[in-house]
Amino acid sequence: MSQPSAAEPLVSGLATSIGSLPHVDPAAAASMVLRCHPLLPAAPQLPHRTPYEGMVAQWAGALPEVHVEPDGSLLVDRAIVDDACVATLDERAHAGLLSFVDAAAASDVPPRRIKVQLTGPLTLGMALHAAGMPADRAFERGAAAARSWVGAIESLVAERLPDTPMLLVFDEPALVAWRLDTAPIERELATDLLSSVLAVPTGTVGVHVCGAGDRRLAFEAGPKVLAFEVRPDLVDDADVISRHLEADGWIAWGAVPTDRPVGESAEPLWRALVEVWCELTKRGCDPVRLRTNAIVTPACGLAGHGPSQAERALRLAHEMADRVHSQTVAARLTVGA
Repeated sequence: MSQPSAAEPLVSGLATSIGSLPHVDPAAAASMVLRCHPLLPAAPQLPHRTPYEGMVAQWAGALPEVHVEPDGSLLVDRAIVDDACVATLDERAHAGLLSFVDAAAASDVPPRRIKVQLTGPLTLGMALHAAGMPADRAFERGAAAARSWVGAIESLVAERLPDTPMLLVFDEPALVAWRLDTAPIERELATDLLSSVLAVPTGTVGVHVCGAGDRRLAFEAGPKVLAFEVRPDLVDDADVISRHLEADGWIAWGAVPTDRPVGESAEPLWRALVEVWCELTKRGCDPVRLRTNAIVTPACGLAGHGPSQAERALRLAHEMADRVHSQTVAARLTVGA
C-alpha cells in the first residue's frame, strides 16, 4: 500500500464523482461538484466542451512524439525518439480542472479535501499502441506521461490550495484487456508499470477499475483506494477485497449506475449495495471495514448524461454516503460497547 500523506484525505461517509461531466461551461461544472459533494469534490473532466478534454487526448499531449488532433485522436510520429515529457496544464485541455481549483480556492468555505483524476499508464499505453507505437515503447511512454502529469497536478494544487489534501485517482478502463487476456503486454509488467506510477504522488492514490476490468491487477499495484462499480461479480474477488481492507485500504463503491436511468430514490441502490456487502461478508470480508473504509460514487463518468441527470446521480451518491456514515457510527458504537 502507498503511504498516506500527513493530512489524510479519507474519512468515513464521503461521496465523490468519477470525473467526466456533460457540461460545456467549466464554471458551472465546478459549482455543481462543490455543491453536491462538499466533503470530497472531484475535479470535472469536460469532453463535450472540447475533444481535447477527452480521457486520452487530455493527457497524451505531454509526449513530443504525439500530436492530438482536433477530434481528440492521436497521431504518433515514430521518427521522434525523445524521452522527454512536457506536462502543461492549459485552458484548451484542462479547463475543467483549472476552473475547479480556482472555484475551490475562491470559496468562502474551501473544501477540506479534493479528488483529481487522470488517465492511468495502462490506458495511455493501450491508446498509444493502437495509434501505431510498438507495445513496449507505448507502455513505457504511457507511464512516463502519467508520472509527468502527477507533478503538474501536485504543483497546481500546492500553489492554489496549499492546505488541502488530495486524493489522486488513476482511471484505468484498459484493465478489461487483462481480465480478458487480450492485453499486448504481460500481466506482471503491467502491474509493475502501474505500481511505479502509483509510487510517484506524495499523497493518497487510487485506481478506478471500469466495468469488467481486472480488479486483482489493480489491487496488486498497491493503491490506497480501489474504485469499482457495484456488481454481483464482486463476490468473485472477495479475497482481494478482504486483503485490501485488512491493509487499511479503502473502496470507492460505484453504487449509482451510469449505464441506465435511475429514479429519484436512493433506496433501491442502497439495497443493492448492502446485498453485495452481505455476500462479501459471507466470503470473509470484515463487515465493519466494508462500511468504515467506504466512499460512494457513481459507477463511471457522467458525460453521457444531461446536466440535471448528472446532478441527480451526484446527489444520490451523497445520500448513500450519509447512510454509510450513519452505519459507520453505529458500528463503532457497537464495537466500543
